[in-house]
Amino acid sequence: MSPAGKKENRSRLIGYSLGAWIFGIGLWQAVAWTVTAARGVPFPTPWECVTVVWEMAHGTVFLEYTIYHHTLVSLARWAEGFGIGLATGLAYALLAGGWVPVRRVTMPTVEVLQVIPGLAWIPVAILLFGLNQTATVAIIALTTFPALAIAGVMGVRSVDSHYVRAGRMCGAGPCALLATVFLPGALPHLLSGLRIALGAAWRVLVAAEMIVGSGDGLGYAIIQSRWTMDYASAFACIAIIAALGLGMERVLLLPLERRTVEHWGMSHDQ
Repeated sequence: MSPAGKKENRSRLIGYSLGAWIFGIGLWQAVAWTVTAARGVPFPTPWECVTVVWEMAHGTVFLEYTIYHHTLVSLARWAEGFGIGLATGLAYALLAGGWVPVRRVTMPTVEVLQVIPGLAWIPVAILLFGLNQTATVAIIALTTFPALAIAGVMGVRSVDSHYVRAGRMCGAGPCALLATVFLPGALPHLLSGLRIALGAAWRVLVAAEMIVGSGDGLGYAIIQSRWTMDYASAFACIAIIAALGLGMERVLLLPLERRTVEHWGMSHDQ
């Protein structure tokens, strides 16, 4: 593409991005004006939320902690639960994908886990672990595991048997086959499962913090702001949650997918 064409594409992308921001903020402002006029209830505007976020960013204490503490605690819980779900899901996928008896016996249960909403695990987790951080981590792990497990099994099963036989003929053992045949072949499915699991785990984290009530975290901050009628702070926390979720998608997953595709010479159509 010519330099002029690249510049035109760049300008178009910038224009679309600005348009998306203007549309989203304008819609929010319109809803705030409409609700305030129709119901007489002060609905937080974008500017009010920006002001609250600015104050929080400068260390204002919010529900006994700074917003940095609430955010880091939520991220730590998400990372722990997601890590457990990722490790167990990947291990199960490799085992069940390569061993037919295990897959036929266990996959129906995993498929049942997949259709259960993450919030439905809250009473189970509370019964098992009580009202504490462990319950929140368990809910995240239970939400993450089936998405990655099913995607991984589909990926392992999609690997061409000719490649497996070729690897064995070349003397590759189980570990070498795993690293050079099964994982590269399953990556397109795994990346899709990873994206689904990441979003589901992040959503259920916030909901679990609202209900489990561990005393800190973004979900806890939102539900407590509701009781104190501090809706601007609740909206500010929602904006932080959205920014973090979008950041995980755009900063972590998209570059990972791009590098994976380039490294293994795959196309998005595979």
